[in-house]
Amino acid sequence: MNIFLILLGKVVFFLSRTLSLGSGSTWPGHIVMEIKPKFVRQILKSNPNLKVVLVAGTNGKTTMSLMLQKILEQGGIRVFRNEAGANLLNGIASSIIRNTNLTGRLSFDVAIFEVDERNVALALQEMSVVSGQPAPLRGARPGLSVVLLNIFRDQLDRYGEVNKVLSDWEEALSSVDSNTLLFTNGDDPALSLLTQNTKLKTYYFGIDEKLMIKDSTGHDVDFIYCPNCQTKLDYRKVSYSHMGKFKCPSCGFTNPKTETFSTLPSPLLGNYNIYNINAAALAGDKGFGISEDKIRTALTDFKPAFGRQEEITYKGRKILMLLSKNPAGFNQSIDAIVNFHPRGGKDHTPRGCTILLVLNDRIPDGRDVSWIWDVDFENLPKDSKIFISGDRAYDMALRIKYLDSTQNSKLKTQNFNSNVQIFENLKDAIEIATRETSTNETLFILPTYSAMLEARKILTGRSIL
Repeated sequence: MNIFLILLGKVVFFLSRTLSLGSGSTWPGHIVMEIKPKFVRQILKSNPNLKVVLVAGTNGKTTMSLMLQKILEQGGIRVFRNEAGANLLNGIASSIIRNTNLTGRLSFDVAIFEVDERNVALALQEMSVVSGQPAPLRGARPGLSVVLLNIFRDQLDRYGEVNKVLSDWEEALSSVDSNTLLFTNGDDPALSLLTQNTKLKTYYFGIDEKLMIKDSTGHDVDFIYCPNCQTKLDYRKVSYSHMGKFKCPSCGFTNPKTETFSTLPSPLLGNYNIYNINAAALAGDKGFGISEDKIRTALTDFKPAFGRQEEITYKGRKILMLLSKNPAGFNQSIDAIVNFHPRGGKDHTPRGCTILLVLNDRIPDGRDVSWIWDVDFENLPKDSKIFISGDRAYDMALRIKYLDSTQNSKLKTQNFNSNVQIFENLKDAIEIATRETSTNETLFILPTYSAMLEARKILTGRSIL
């Protein structure tokens, strides 16, 4: 039965790639699991020496998973992952189908699976069959490893409030094998309390306090009250959103001791990516015994995943795409632009960027777009040329109109400001924005998830999913 299903999945994968219908990252697994719902569990059970790392969080899953893969490969460990970012169970099944032989054997040491926030419990249920196995891999402890990166509001119509997601995670972690290793963000108060309540061996990552330069928490915070006693937290340092060095003045709840790996290179912009680096480094070090020298080498040559600060050359122009799908992530993308811009930096105000904002409201994005009002668009570089597109372009345009810099402008046909242009057609937006970007400048595209996939197809001619 498994041979037939794997063969069927591989045929679907081949047809998807050959006919340019996508990368085969979801349909093979979807079709196979319609026939055999426990396909993932059975394949993993038949590969008992395969180690599994499960990566969950609102932001950073794909980037951190890729970083960890490069780190482990630098240590001589054979790794595969659901590399297209298809993080539901059908995407995990597709990655298994792609990497297994017809008998179901996976010739790898480690599988890294990023997983959707609402599917953590289901994924753990399917993958816990590999926990507690003997024969540790090259110094690695036996069992499953779980990485929890962060927790922010995202797709409220689908996930609900973050407290519900946290409750689901806590319940799921309570049932996994005691040999499971847990890696999580010690600068996130909600995750700190959640993991302190588990019985699992837990390691905490953070970032160096010198990088926490914000004066206070922003509009995109989700946890400024103590998750233990509900008293408002005192923040001594703030990284971004609700991340930082905190203490409850009532019950004393505070950060656990974190690993920061402050000497490692940072190949991507933003504090949020330093968290990703340190999460990958900690998992590689404590989970698999990879030396810091090898971690450094792996990160030095690191190239970003698709859409995550990915550089694309299009018609002689450099384009930097920064996936931006919720308030915390969008604000970090804006900070990245400010730090990237050649006239930016600590002592200068960056001016004159070319920016394309693309807002969709499809299933992968969430249908509710009210979250854009919690994004600090006021921090966009002044005097920038702003192009707006996507299914909800006019919602984004209304948000931009309320910036201080556009308050005094008058509506001119479809465009309300000479520096702001709205396009219902994304291809038109990309073409015009590219043309109006000088050869020595960068066009920054900040899209939601489905918009990122659509924009990449226009720019590269290839689909991801």
